[in-house]
Amino acid sequence: MTTRFVRTAATTLLAAIAIASPAASQDLTGAGATFPNPIYSKWFNDYAAKSGVKINYQSIGSGGGVRQISEQTVDFGATDGPMTDDELSKAKGGALLHIPTVMGGDVVVYNVPGAKGRLKFSGDVIADIFLGKITKWNDPRIVALNKGEALPAQDILVVHRSDGSGTTYIWTDYLSAVSPEWAKGPGKGKDVKWPVGLGGKGNEGVAGQVQQLPGSIGYVELIYARQNKISYGLVKNAAGNFVDASTETITNAAAGIAKGLPANTDFRISIVNAPGKDAYPISSMTWLLVYQKPADTAKGKKLVDFLNWMLVDGQKSAATLDYAPLPDAVVKQVKAKVASITVK
Repeated sequence: MTTRFVRTAATTLLAAIAIASPAASQDLTGAGATFPNPIYSKWFNDYAAKSGVKINYQSIGSGGGVRQISEQTVDFGATDGPMTDDELSKAKGGALLHIPTVMGGDVVVYNVPGAKGRLKFSGDVIADIFLGKITKWNDPRIVALNKGEALPAQDILVVHRSDGSGTTYIWTDYLSAVSPEWAKGPGKGKDVKWPVGLGGKGNEGVAGQVQQLPGSIGYVELIYARQNKISYGLVKNAAGNFVDASTETITNAAAGIAKGLPANTDFRISIVNAPGKDAYPISSMTWLLVYQKPADTAKGKKLVDFLNWMLVDGQKSAATLDYAPLPDAVVKQVKAKVASITVK
C-alpha cells in the first residue's frame, strides 16, 4: 500500500467521521450586538467546556443581528435595541422571542478643565446639552447641580456616535423619557439625526474624542468606561437621587420595572428612568433573538439548554465583566418564556 493511498484513505475516514459526528450538526451560530460580546464570549467558552456544544458568535452590531436572524442565516440574533413590530412581522421564521441576558448602562463622560470631583447631571440638563440649548460649562443649571465646582466659561462640545448602535438606542431612549422636546425629535433609535456635535465611531471613537478635546461631553457604555479608566458623572434618577452607575444600581433599575411586568410580557421593555431610590436611570437590558418554533429542532433543543444554563450559572459570572445580572424575578419570568420554545 503506498503512502499516498494511506493518506487518502485516512483523509476520507476523517471526513466521514466529521460528517457523522452528532456534535458537528448541533453547533450553534449567532450574530449581533457588540455591547454584550465580552460576556457572551465567556459564556460560550464556559458552556462548550461543560457541554461540548460549540457556539460561534459574530459581534457585528445589533442591526446585523436583527437582519441575520430575520433571514434565518443564524440560529439566534442579539440586539441592544428591541425589534419593532414591523421588523418582527418581516422575520421569515415566524414568531421571534426577545430573551433578556444581562443588563448594562450608558454613562456621561466629559473633559472639563478644572473640575475636581465627579460632576452631577440631571436628565433635563443632559437633554438640553445634546439639543444645543445649554452651550457653556458654567451655565447656571449645571452650576446649580455642582455646587463647589469651579466650572469654566468654556463652550461645550458634544460628541456622539457616528455609527448606528445599541449604545445610542439606550442613550436616546433615556433622553426621550426625560425630555418631551427630545421625544418629539430626534427621538430614540440606534441612529438619529443629531442636533449638534461631532461623531466618533464606536465607544472607542467617542471616548477618544472626549479625552482629546477640552470642554467635550459624550456617552459610552459603563463596561467601556470602567475597563479604560475614563471618568464619568453621576446622574439624577426618577427618585431625585444622584446615582453612580454600577452593576448593583443597574440591576436595581430592572428590579423596579419587574414588579409591574405582566406574566405574558414579551420583554421588549425599557428600564430607563426606572423607579427606585438606588436605580441608575440610563440602564437597559440586552436580548437574544430566538424563534419560538426553530426550523431545526435539534439545534433548538441545544439553544434552549444553553438559555437555561445562562439564566442560572451564566448570571453568576456577569458582574466579573461589569455587566449587571438579571434580577431573580425577571429570571423566573424569562425561564417561563424559554419553556415556550417548541423543540419537540
